[in-house]
Amino acid sequence: MIDVIDYGFGNLGSVVKALDYIGYSSRITGEPGDLAKASGVILPGVGSFGAAMAALRSAKLDTAVREYIASGAPFLGVCLGMQLLFEKSEESGDHVPGLGALPGIVRRFPRVSGLKIPQIGWNNLESAEDPVFRKGDYVYFVHSFYCVPERGSDIAATTRYGVEYTCAVSHDNILAMQFHPEKSGEVGLSILNRWARRTR
Repeated sequence: MIDVIDYGFGNLGSVVKALDYIGYSSRITGEPGDLAKASGVILPGVGSFGAAMAALRSAKLDTAVREYIASGAPFLGVCLGMQLLFEKSEESGDHVPGLGALPGIVRRFPRVSGLKIPQIGWNNLESAEDPVFRKGDYVYFVHSFYCVPERGSDIAATTRYGVEYTCAVSHDNILAMQFHPEKSGEVGLSILNRWARRTR
């Protein structure tokens, strides 16, 4: 059973529907104790870094997520769920720590002439270092901030929007992506399926 974490900041229905379509059982849960029994965990998310971290802490899900990651079981972060894995974000400043599962920071897109922020739309992956991804995969993004991992070895895929940036990371049992696989058509479902196989 794959657990999809409910903390008030995610497209939960879309993620569960996508998992069901590719043949994986899942449930939505906001109970910290549930995660330890899951074969895989997904942390989705849309919205503000600071508010999302406050919600995770209030529900004691921050500790549950860290413990689950430490167990070595498959973990997937999506969109804001990827950003929350890092130490901090320029959106909220130094006073709001992230989960700290990965070293690095989340930065705001630079103000470049003609560049609309947030990025809303489809982009190709310019590189793909994790077998879950394929170079050239065309996927859907909605975000104003991007992750800057401290370790180059954590970079799993990159794309370009004004700047080339890391749009997916991979480290041990952690995989996370800035784009939405559940909204990226057949390509996104294939990516989600290749990750979900790790939960079996």
